[in-house]
Amino acid sequence: MTTPRRAAVLGKPIAHSLSPALHRAAYAELGLTGWSYDRFELDEAALPGFFAELGPEWAGLSVTMPLKRAVIPLLDEISETGASVDAVNTVVFTEDGRRVGDNTDIPGIVAALREHGIEQVDSAAILGAGATASSALAALARVCTGEVVAYVRSEARAAEMRQWGERLGIEVRTADWADAAEALRAPLVIATTPAGTTDALSAAVPERPATLFDVLYDPWPTELAARWSAYGGAVVSGLDLLVHQAVLQVEQMTGRTPAPLDAMRKAGEHALAAR
Repeated sequence: MTTPRRAAVLGKPIAHSLSPALHRAAYAELGLTGWSYDRFELDEAALPGFFAELGPEWAGLSVTMPLKRAVIPLLDEISETGASVDAVNTVVFTEDGRRVGDNTDIPGIVAALREHGIEQVDSAAILGAGATASSALAALARVCTGEVVAYVRSEARAAEMRQWGERLGIEVRTADWADAAEALRAPLVIATTPAGTTDALSAAVPERPATLFDVLYDPWPTELAARWSAYGGAVVSGLDLLVHQAVLQVEQMTGRTPAPLDAMRKAGEHALAAR
């Protein structure tokens, strides 16, 4: 029997989160019988009060939207990876009570790509310009040797993406969303937009597509991913990202490595199928 420890995922909305299924599967596989993992629906205003009530039994937190930036002022330390995009999705409570923030989305994207054989590309395209797009850019800074083109809907978003590129040390060119079909010819396309946004692009998938990384996992496949796959292109899904970033969270929170990737993936697939 292990010492009872707690972890949870925070965000709003949160009912859809697969994180409990993934983390609980990891605990079962690792024999951590005293560990529990819950979900709490919180907005930015409620976050400080939640932190104030946390006791010594807490090991860590997964943080999702809209809290990835709001959590930073509540932390004692933030990793270089988290600081690079001003976003934290992981909080670990150390034995001496310190709150340490990290971003496992970025290495999670890199790990998911590598699992599909993508070690390096000479150019890439990003669809969208939200918080996930900045993490995608940070990941591309590790795997893309050339230009990244970001397809966005407004000049304000375009300026934001160019600024992220400068900060992350990667060459970013922006283009209008109206020309997003051109993105599909890139060696690597990362779609970071909400459900339904890329549906209209499915008709523009080239005959020999390369690799699509679509960060969505529910509903799955997206119209774009389905057409991409039908044309023989490689597809990396949002579930791939979710599992890989969760593996890193489990390792940080429990101190046990390696986390059971296969068991966690199966738990995620089972939870999705149950919907």
